Amino acid sequence: MTEMNRRALLRTAALAGVATATGLAGGLTAAAPAVAAEATEVVNGPWLVSVGWGVLQVNPGRTTPQQLLTDGDQATTSPDGRYVAWKNTAWSGDGRLLPYVALFDRVTGEIRKLLTDPPGVHYGAPTWSPDGRQIALVTGSEDDTLIAVDVATGGKRVLVQGHPMSHPNWSRDGSMIVMRWVSRSEGPQLRTLELATGKVRPIYTPEAPGELFHGPVFMPNSERVVFCTNRWTRDTEVLGGAALGSVRIDGTGLKRLTDEPRYYLSPVFSPDGRYCAALSVPPTNEAPDGGNIIVSTSGFGEPWWIPGDEYDDSSRLDWARAI
Repeated sequence: MTEMNRRALLRTAALAGVATATGLAGGLTAAAPAVAAEATEVVNGPWLVSVGWGVLQVNPGRTTPQQLLTDGDQATTSPDGRYVAWKNTAWSGDGRLLPYVALFDRVTGEIRKLLTDPPGVHYGAPTWSPDGRQIALVTGSEDDTLIAVDVATGGKRVLVQGHPMSHPNWSRDGSMIVMRWVSRSEGPQLRTLELATGKVRPIYTPEAPGELFHGPVFMPNSERVVFCTNRWTRDTEVLGGAALGSVRIDGTGLKRLTDEPRYYLSPVFSPDGRYCAALSVPPTNEAPDGGNIIVSTSGFGEPWWIPGDEYDDSSRLDWARAI
C-alpha cells in the first residue's frame, strides 16, 4: 500500500469516527441561544486547541482548524457550549496589555473580560462549574490559591490555598474539584477538594520520584479521575511516552487505560460522556510537539486519529458542546 493510499484510508476512517462521535458531518449547527444543558439533547461540537498564542477550533467532520481566538491560552467551554473562558498572562510596559481572564460568546462573538490584574499576577487553567455560573482557577504568585469566580459579577472567593496547584477540573456532579497538588512533606500528588466541606484528600501519589503525571479530569460519572502518567512507561524509548490511567475518587482502584506508550496531553471527555480525546503524537511524528487529536470511546478501546494539521506546542484540548 502506498503512503498516499494509507493516509487517504486513515483520513476516511477518522472522519467516519468523527461523524459517529459528534453526530454531525458538516461542522457546527446553526448558532442559536444556548439553554440549560439538562433541557436539551447533548450534541458534541468542535474541539478547541489552545496553542499558547491563541485558540484553534476544529469543527466536526473537518480536519483543518480555524482561528477562534488570536490570543490567550488554556481555553475551555461552558457546559452549555455557549461561552469560552481563557486566560492571558502577557503584559506590556505601557499598561495597555495586562493579565486577564476573558469570556468569548460563541453566539454573538462578543468578548468580556472577567478578571484583570497588574503585571506579575498569574492565572492558571480555568474550569467551569457544571451549572455554568462559576469558573475555578489557580492564581497567586506561587500558584498556591484556588479561587472560584462568579461569571455574572466577577466576584471572587478563595476555595483553598497554601500549596502549589495546577489544572483543576470540576466534577460534573458539582461536588468536587481535582487538581495536581504539591505537598511540602509528600511532594506532588493528585488531590480532590470536597466543596461542601472544604476537605482536601490525596487520591494519587506517584510510584517513585521522577514520575511525571498531569492533566487530571473526572470521568463523566464523577466516580473516577483520568490522568496522564509515565508510571508504566518510564523504561520505554518512546520520546515523551506515557499512558492514560485512572483512579477512584477514594484513591483506590488504580488502572492503566491505554496500552501503547505515546505522548498524551490534556485528556477531555465529550459533552455526551461517550468519548475521550487527548492531544497526542501519531507514530509518524518524530518528536512530542503537541501532535494531533486522538479519540477513543469512554471504554478506551481502539482509538482513531483526527487527521490534518499538527498543533505544535499545544497546551490544552477541550471538547465543546454544539450550539
